Amino acid sequence: MPQDTGVTAVAHVIQLAVAPVFLLTGIGAMLSVMTSRLARVVDRARTLEREVPPGGTGAETEMISELSTLSRRANLIGRSITLCTITALLICAVIAVLFVGAFLQVDTATTVALLFIAAMVAFFLGLLMFLREILLATATLRIGLQQLPAGDTPTGSATGHHKAGSQRGAA
Repeated sequence: MPQDTGVTAVAHVIQLAVAPVFLLTGIGAMLSVMTSRLARVVDRARTLEREVPPGGTGAETEMISELSTLSRRANLIGRSITLCTITALLICAVIAVLFVGAFLQVDTATTVALLFIAAMVAFFLGLLMFLREILLATATLRIGLQQLPAGDTPTGSATGHHKAGSQRGAA
């Protein structure tokens, strides 16, 4: 009969460990998205570094500014990835402590709760860093604006090319 009690205890721990395992899956998906964004930032930076013209031209200054922004974005994504990886490690620790507590028949409720809280704080901070990176990326986003002559705006140009569109909006 004691064997049944042990099996029952392990089965119960497995049931408790299922939720953190699903959480690990979600964190893994977030890490995949973040590493993909980091790869794109690195690729863009490498491309720009090859194209920077020597001699202090206006184009060089603009490219250096973009490289600086890409560097800040890479740092934010790197921090986010680090925090989310720490989250995954803490969740793994939660699962391990659950099993150790069951095998040693020790109350691990406080340890599990503290590890889980630490994991959620790390995940929260990781997501905040990721949000900062996204906000920085969208703040510096320029879609098609490089082709506009100086003085033109995206809503209407100084030469009146978009006059019909702005009149339509006023009607």
